[in-house]
Amino acid sequence: MATSASSSLSKAVKQQYMDLPQGDQVQAMYVWVDGTGEGLRCKTRTLDSEPKTIDDFPEWNFDGSSTYQSEGSNSDMYLIPVAMFRDPFRKDPNKLVLCEVLKYNRKPAETNLRLTCNKVMHMVENQHPWFGMEQEYTILGVDGHPYGWPSNGFPGPQGPYYCGVGADKAYGRDIVEAHYRACLYAGVQICGTNAEVMPAQWEFQVGTCEGINMGDHLWVARFILHRVCEDFGVVASFDPKPIPGNWNGAGCHTNFSTKEMREDDGLKFIEESIEKLGKRHHYHIRAYDPKGGLDNARRLTGHHETSNIHEFSAGVANRGASIRIPRTVGQDKKGYFEDRRPSANCDPYAVTEALIRTCLLSENGEEPVDYKN
Repeated sequence: MATSASSSLSKAVKQQYMDLPQGDQVQAMYVWVDGTGEGLRCKTRTLDSEPKTIDDFPEWNFDGSSTYQSEGSNSDMYLIPVAMFRDPFRKDPNKLVLCEVLKYNRKPAETNLRLTCNKVMHMVENQHPWFGMEQEYTILGVDGHPYGWPSNGFPGPQGPYYCGVGADKAYGRDIVEAHYRACLYAGVQICGTNAEVMPAQWEFQVGTCEGINMGDHLWVARFILHRVCEDFGVVASFDPKPIPGNWNGAGCHTNFSTKEMREDDGLKFIEESIEKLGKRHHYHIRAYDPKGGLDNARRLTGHHETSNIHEFSAGVANRGASIRIPRTVGQDKKGYFEDRRPSANCDPYAVTEALIRTCLLSENGEEPVDYKN
């Protein structure tokens, strides 16, 4: 099992330094999405006092030519703080700061999908859109081999691993537990976790979050997972189909509701939204992974609890459908629905924005509407 060289450095020695007092000064780690639309970057600065609100963090900048976000001849990019969390690695009073990225001309970077998402969320805030996203991921060694798998073969077939207990069924639970507690400490709205169908595959859920908070909290939960895995010397992969063949892929099922859907007889509003989604399937497929559907094509085959990428379907308690209505929702005639199409490496801002545009703003066609200020 190939783990990173840095994971073998003495954590006890490091802790001697982490225990040193830091006075009134605070370390603020700025976090942002890089030019791939999937990777995260971070860097730290010192603040003279503990920030109390997001407005207490100054703007900053970085070299975009080294993050796939600009050319070297004009490489300065701006970091705009948008959400603050407690830092579970350095602990209080230190902070994690999620940032938007602006280009030299103050326009959003190509992979800054938060700006338009936030604008759309403000347009429908009176409908109180709630989201919950189920983030699947796979633990890999630094050589790309799934954690705990035989070096020259495969584990036993799928069946005993989902929500499994025992050393021969649960691969890497220490990482999952560490991540869960770190998210709780940070203030991320993580609400659960479980082992998934493929060995070394896990899931955590974030929600319920309203509006733009869904994307903010999921990106920070992903960042914390990457950092936890770094400490353990392994890698968290959000690839939607990390192992080809008869193994489950990894998705990011997205649960969605509005105030009307959650109230009595809300099922009719759920069904209206599903009808709208059915007419705009290809637009959503393009929005649901960072490569415009190419990544998801490896996962959405109609097998391994997925729908076919080329066809839209919906059903009660059907995990082979594009949209699943939970059985309790069908019985209560109110609640939420689950969009099972987003890939594990989706941008949550793109996914939640697409749902709002189609279901609440009643857009149609293959392109999003440009709403002028």
